[in-house]
Amino acid sequence: QVQLVESGGGLIQAGGSLRISCRVSGRIFRVNAMGWYRQTPGKERELVAEKRIGTTYADSVKGRFTISIDDAKNMADLQMNNLKPEDTAVYYCKADVQERYNTLRRDYWGQGTQVTVSS
Repeated sequence: QVQLVESGGGLIQAGGSLRISCRVSGRIFRVNAMGWYRQTPGKERELVAEKRIGTTYADSVKGRFTISIDDAKNMADLQMNNLKPEDTAVYYCKADVQERYNTLRRDYWGQGTQVTVSS
């Protein structure tokens, strides 16, 4: 009974900025980590940014993307600056969640939001 909903995304020109958001809801006891991944058709899903104890970024987005977490709202935003055409992908939110009333802990995924960067 955990859901992830992403918002934002869209079509933007290279060099522009975009902010996408993810909210985790449901029977949550604790969110241990949240992150953003992306996937292009024919390619494997790859990590973009993740916050656990520390923060991890893909080399390709370092200095351009910033992940921020609102613990009270179980939300994770990804601020994407200086976007490049190669950033075009479906962006997926992932949350490591321990559910309420039990010991179940697993990764949950959102449905994804499309980000398209034109040159």
